[in-house]
Amino acid sequence: MSTIQKTIDVIAEQVILPLYFTTDEAISVEILRTLYKAGIRAVEYTNRGPEALSNFKKMVAVRNAELPEMLLGIGTIKNLQQAKDFNDAKADFFISPGFVPEVADFLKDQEVLYAPGCMTPTEIIAAENAGIKLVKLFPGNILGTEFLSSIKDVFPSLVFMTTGGVEPTHASIESWFSAGASAVGLGSKLISKKRIEEQDYDVIENETKKMLEIVATIRR
Repeated sequence: MSTIQKTIDVIAEQVILPLYFTTDEAISVEILRTLYKAGIRAVEYTNRGPEALSNFKKMVAVRNAELPEMLLGIGTIKNLQQAKDFNDAKADFFISPGFVPEVADFLKDQEVLYAPGCMTPTEIIAAENAGIKLVKLFPGNILGTEFLSSIKDVFPSLVFMTTGGVEPTHASIESWFSAGASAVGLGSKLISKKRIEEQDYDVIENETKKMLEIVATIRR
């Protein structure tokens, strides 16, 4: 089995993909530890500030020392240089808000998962033709579950994840799951700015556990 498929399998098994960014290195690391403690094995750290790369390198070091099995991916990749920088930093997977062909080509050669954001069938076709296996539907709150259920049969070989507007509730997650999504990204609705600022790790851990329990219930 390829590394790319193994990564997809971990994300799909987990269903919820927590994503976050903070400029503070220590808080970034502690949230990673908290998510691992809650049962998470794949996390997206978003590239949304100049501190992202140095924070990410520290997170990788901590992951390697303390958090076996954790896949640490990078999101908000918008150009080839960013992809190269975070590939050098040993990111396990890459996610973009849109489809960047040169990033797709580069990461395919590296045998690393690249999940581009797509909003139209044309974009999804372009991604599929570039060898993409996992597509992020973004923004999910604009597209809605009906969009996914309408196009899913047209792309039987693709795995879909949605990000944007997913609520941390049974109803929201189940609706996307039923529409054909294999995973949903949860950012500020799970790891809110307030929880980050207050370093409320207990709440983040408990809410994450609730999300994993919801996933288990849906699967049953």
